[in-house]
Amino acid sequence: MKIDFIISALHGGGAERVMVLLAEYFSKKGHVVKLITFNDGEFYELNENITRVKLHHGSIKNHKIRSFINLHSYYKLKSNRPDFIISFLTLINLITIIVAKIYGINIIASEHINHLQQKSKLALFTKKYIYKYANYITVLTSYDINYYKKLKANVVVMPNPSTFSSFNEIGNIRDKSIIAVGNLDRYNHKGFDNLISIVAPIFKKYPDWTLKIIGAGDVGKTFLKNLVEKHNINSNVEFLGFKNNVSTYMQESEIFVLSSRFEGLPMVLIEAMSQGMACIAYDCVTGPSDIIKNNYNGLLIGDQDSIKMREGIISLINDKNLRTKLKNNSTESIKKYDIENIYQQWLKLLKDG
Repeated sequence: MKIDFIISALHGGGAERVMVLLAEYFSKKGHVVKLITFNDGEFYELNENITRVKLHHGSIKNHKIRSFINLHSYYKLKSNRPDFIISFLTLINLITIIVAKIYGINIIASEHINHLQQKSKLALFTKKYIYKYANYITVLTSYDINYYKKLKANVVVMPNPSTFSSFNEIGNIRDKSIIAVGNLDRYNHKGFDNLISIVAPIFKKYPDWTLKIIGAGDVGKTFLKNLVEKHNINSNVEFLGFKNNVSTYMQESEIFVLSSRFEGLPMVLIEAMSQGMACIAYDCVTGPSDIIKNNYNGLLIGDQDSIKMREGIISLINDKNLRTKLKNNSTESIKKYDIENIYQQWLKLLKDG
């Protein structure tokens, strides 16, 4: 099939990472793949078989209008039209669904956060009046199914795939470090502000442990570094920036923490479990409870209960046997997120669409 993947830009976020992973896997399977963006940002290198289309041109300041015009113009040429469009994120979905309907192109539009988190008028308009015209709307968990069904959208659950192959733990020596991953400018969403307050007393008692935060974002980094200085834990917190080799850091570290206030289906949690980390996460809306069975393959903490989160991290630091149990159970439990399994689910949608 000819498949166009469309997203605003290739920034370093989770949705972008999922799109790149899927695009490369579809290409590997012999499909003709293009990846289309409307704005600058190139955090990921694609394999040479994927055609990059950058519709970044134009003097119109409103990027939604400019993106619509550029995509409409691009598909005017019949040879540019694919068998299917797969687009990510609400406002890009608005543009792609309208253009797809104009040209009779099949389209699957994907949501990557739960429906409660987007309250802008344009996003709500898109969901209420536009999504029903897509072949399918994909969501990350069953939490969103009834919401979109009420809006007459053809909705299906499509989990994120695990980016990494499972890591063999045998003989591996890990650092006394805690890993958190996410865009620093979205520190409120990712809960990094609260996380620093949570770990500050821990590092007073366990000074040989460190927190390593992986992710880009200059504004967020400045804010968070000020918090670190306020708590006087500079020597215990490292800001590593954006990394293409997150798996290496995960393989070298003991604990992964997800402190988010909300999620869709946190791919980074799946990745951490695949790399044999002992994982702890808030039971936020939505995602962690779909992945973690408490005290079996991770620790699931009441949503935003900072005291229990601190106690959970301390228990992981103190109890090597607990860490080992969680690690051993986690790699087996996430096989359903293997890229081949997720690809087969996508392929069925494309064939049925």
